Amino acid sequence: MPTSSDKIDPRILRTQKLIIQAFHKLTLAKDFKDITVKDITDEATINRATFYAHFADKYELMEESILRMISERVGGELKRFEHLGKETVADIFLLIVKFQADYDSRLTSQCKRSSQSFAYVFESAIKSELEKLFRRLFQSKDPELSPSSIRIGAALLSSSLYGATLDWKNENLSAEQYIDYAIPYLSGEYFS
Repeated sequence: MPTSSDKIDPRILRTQKLIIQAFHKLTLAKDFKDITVKDITDEATINRATFYAHFADKYELMEESILRMISERVGGELKRFEHLGKETVADIFLLIVKFQADYDSRLTSQCKRSSQSFAYVFESAIKSELEKLFRRLFQSKDPELSPSSIRIGAALLSSSLYGATLDWKNENLSAEQYIDYAIPYLSGEYFS
């Protein structure tokens, strides 16, 4: 994998983008399990060797596609947060809920089973973006914290917050009401 200082050939980026766009188009028409590499290469108008030069299989393509989408959309939005507080946590919760709703409605309206195939990658990618944010915020709030403490705190908070977005779907509350109830537990107010 290239480092940030390495330049990636623009042709590689264009080809990967073409493959990912073809894959997205196919996921709207077919279940993931029914999509073949041949379907992808036909849609992208490339040969199989070109596909395999960029991705090991359709599973790697699926993961890369979701990771890129979440990095761009969720990661981009999370960069605006500068301070860690209850309001920040509430805003992040609402952002994730909105993103999940947009993603779910787009994908499930076309292909419910494909959506379920992507769920584990989706969850992992969002938690990863949340962890990056919380690591940055913890570090800026207290530069004396150890790297292990920051890593653990970020993992704990990102998992808790993501889990709350899933639990909210089972409640008969608005997202705003839910996070108002959750904040005291997330912030440790009820710990003795």
